[in-house]
Amino acid sequence: QVQLVESGGGLVQPGGSLRLHCEAVARTFYYYSMGWFRQAPGKEREFVATIDRSGITTHYADSVKGRFTVSTDNAKNTVDLQMNDLQPEDTAVYYCVADTFYGSGNVYSTYQYDYWGQGTQVTVSS
Repeated sequence: QVQLVESGGGLVQPGGSLRLHCEAVARTFYYYSMGWFRQAPGKEREFVATIDRSGITTHYADSVKGRFTVSTDNAKNTVDLQMNDLQPEDTAVYYCVADTFYGSGNVYSTYQYDYWGQGTQVTVSS
C-alpha cells in the first residue's frame, strides 16, 4: 500500500511564498511522475504541476508558470512545490499525486495518477 503524505500548507499574504512537500510512504514504490493538483471551493480539481522521475521533464498550468517550481528526489520518493508570489486565486486544497503505472500519458488528467494524498490547505489572504 502506498500513502502520500503532504505538508507545508498554511495561510500567507498576497505576494508571499510557501513550499509544499510530499513523501510516498510504502515498502516498495516506483513512480513515473509525481506532482500536484488543487481544488478551490466550488470549482473542479485542476492540474498544477508535474515532474518525471528523472527530474528533467516538468509541466505547469499556465496560471502558475513563472511562479511555482516543482522538484523531486527519486531516492527519497518525494516531490516539492515551491510557490512564490502567491495570489488569492491560488487559495485551494493542494493534492499530491503519483503515477506508478504510466497511464495514457496525459499528465494534465486526473486519470493519469493512481495515488493521491489527503490534501493540504493553502490560503492566500491579507
